[in-house]
Amino acid sequence: MSAYRVTARRVGEWWALEVPDLPGVFSQAKRLDQADESAREAIAVMLDVEPEDVIVEIEPVLPQEAKDVVAAAKSAQREARKAADREREAMQRAAAVLTKQLSQRDASRFLGVSFQRVNQLLKSYSLADRGQPARRKATGGNAAKAPGRPKNERRTKTAA
Repeated sequence: MSAYRVTARRVGEWWALEVPDLPGVFSQAKRLDQADESAREAIAVMLDVEPEDVIVEIEPVLPQEAKDVVAAAKSAQREARKAADREREAMQRAAAVLTKQLSQRDASRFLGVSFQRVNQLLKSYSLADRGQPARRKATGGNAAKAPGRPKNERRTKTAA
């Protein structure tokens, strides 16, 4: 099996595909997710092999402005993840401190979240203190049901 680098440049509504290591091998694809198959087929025809025997690495080429905005977006995503981590840690610490003297319901009013969220914050905070990642509980079909009328019991009207 041979591996080839394929450059993909946007030309109008199509991606123009070129294989620098094989002069004269060109193809096109409407969408970038179709470039792999199209390039493998073009290379296979040129080399007289099966497309499954060809490995390609698609390298999209973007204009500088597009590269800049993609880099800015990825940077903003990283910053948002860091901010979300700081917010989670601050909320966990606040929940822990508040519930030393207040109920979870009272703490929830100060934090602007539900008392159930305060409980989650406390659980994940105590796990983080022990160096363990917080885990979600799996809820399956065997979860306890709220007490009430049996499923097959019917309501009947009584005369007044």
